[in-house]
Amino acid sequence: MRSRQDLIAKLRTDKESIPEVLIVGAGINGIGLYRDLALQGVSALLVDKADFSSGTSAAPSRLIHGGLRYLETGEFALVKESVIERNHLLRNAHHLVRPLPVWVPAFNYFGGMFSAGLRFLKLKKTPGPKGIFVVKLGLMFFDRFGRKNRMMPDHRLVSGAELRQRMPMLSGRVRAIAEYYDARLTHPERLALELVKDSERDCPASLAIPYMALKGSDGDAVLLNDEINGEILRIKPKLVVNCAGPWVDEANRRLGIEGKLIGGTRGSHLVLRRPDIARQLGDGMLYFETHDFRACLVYALDDELILLGTTDIRADNPDTVRCSDDEIAYLFDVLEQVLPGANAKREEITFAYAGLRPLPHSGDGTTGAISRDHSFRVYEPDGSRPFDLVTLVGGKWTTYRACAEQLADVVLGRLGKRRSKSTLDAPIGGAANLKPQDRMAQQALAGKLEQAYALAPDIAERLVRRYGSQAMEVGELLKGDDLAKVDGCKDYLVGEIRWICARERVTRLTDIALRRTLLPFENALTLTGLHNLAGIAATELGWDESRREAEIDQTVGLLEERYRLNFNA
Repeated sequence: MRSRQDLIAKLRTDKESIPEVLIVGAGINGIGLYRDLALQGVSALLVDKADFSSGTSAAPSRLIHGGLRYLETGEFALVKESVIERNHLLRNAHHLVRPLPVWVPAFNYFGGMFSAGLRFLKLKKTPGPKGIFVVKLGLMFFDRFGRKNRMMPDHRLVSGAELRQRMPMLSGRVRAIAEYYDARLTHPERLALELVKDSERDCPASLAIPYMALKGSDGDAVLLNDEINGEILRIKPKLVVNCAGPWVDEANRRLGIEGKLIGGTRGSHLVLRRPDIARQLGDGMLYFETHDFRACLVYALDDELILLGTTDIRADNPDTVRCSDDEIAYLFDVLEQVLPGANAKREEITFAYAGLRPLPHSGDGTTGAISRDHSFRVYEPDGSRPFDLVTLVGGKWTTYRACAEQLADVVLGRLGKRRSKSTLDAPIGGAANLKPQDRMAQQALAGKLEQAYALAPDIAERLVRRYGSQAMEVGELLKGDDLAKVDGCKDYLVGEIRWICARERVTRLTDIALRRTLLPFENALTLTGLHNLAGIAATELGWDESRREAEIDQTVGLLEERYRLNFNA
């Protein structure tokens, strides 16, 4: 990837090649649109006031899922779209998206049939209990939607006694369990970044600049503010697309459009050090109904850590979103309902995160009843704004590609152009040249990496697991001292961090710590490690000592305040 400085210099000096489309918001939906337009040969400028995929897109349950619970509200089209997109991601991004067995425990057999029917007919908004019969009925539709591009087996019913043999902690109140397959997204931020890389490879005129905020407009120009040095840039796009997620209303206001489109809800997650629960979960996920008839989940990240989520609380300020004490208490309580005796403690929390879902504005009803589907608003040019504005409301990780394709078709139509290609079967980043779910191919690539760069087998395997076929690029830097591990950063190499800094448009230390790597999420970052990361970044990016210290202070403060990291633990 070209450096951020090079892209800004091009914007500043090469006015004749300014991209036709300005995309505001570099979450997964803005990036998805950027990718689709690049494949059509349409240049775009993608900007975000922070890093790529650093807002809501960095705070999901890390699942690519078919949206089973949307069936209860009759959103069949959304579920069908979700299942199809899930299956394509299992092919197109198989190095980061992997099959996940899901167990849905039910506490009765026939409960909720009448209530579910009323919700399906939209005669009732509040959710109710769901027995195994209702769950099975939903999974029959779920399986049918996934058969066109099938990647995983159909569901089956399991007795509570059978699963309790594997999970002795499972509540004795569980009567039956439905098992089906969805998918786990191991590193959302990396998938988003690889889409940016693919876009710029296919359309070199496209530019993606992080830490570049929408400031407003002035006549026929849009004003952008460089969040690093305060410089104001003026650009004149033919069309602007607002993909700012929970910041959509703010971005609209800066372009002269008033009104409230977004009514977000906060979703919080906890990473806990619980080897006992991780051991029983193994490679599966519990997706369970809570006492207030919401859906929560828990699955193992490795042999020691589990991910527990999520909440669904109305909130309206994405800049201050964090997991609250009340949410922690709620998540501990619902975990106890399905795994009695779990007795989760706050000192077991190694990482916590929260995001604001950009849901459409609605009344004061149940948050679970708000549609998770997406929609577009088109604002024609007026006297103060000579360009079209298209605004995205909603959008989610699983269906980002389909959403982007639909949005790109709107953009192409406004520009008087036609679609020439589809991203449906396009491999993403490190999935290129590797067959889906082909363990032998991954082992062969690791062997090639070992031989080409004299790497130890465990290092080669780890690089392939993280970067897929792009691991060969990382291997080029791994010589001499670069083969050493970064002290205080479990299993990351000096050369690997150098490659990230040089090739992945790093701007801040938080970009490395929170998005280019999984260090805090994997409970693998110490304060010593953070200082060492900053030292490598300073060398690669030309930071002076003052900038290096400021980056460390800012990152420590953020990790402790917003992510509940305790460097003194």
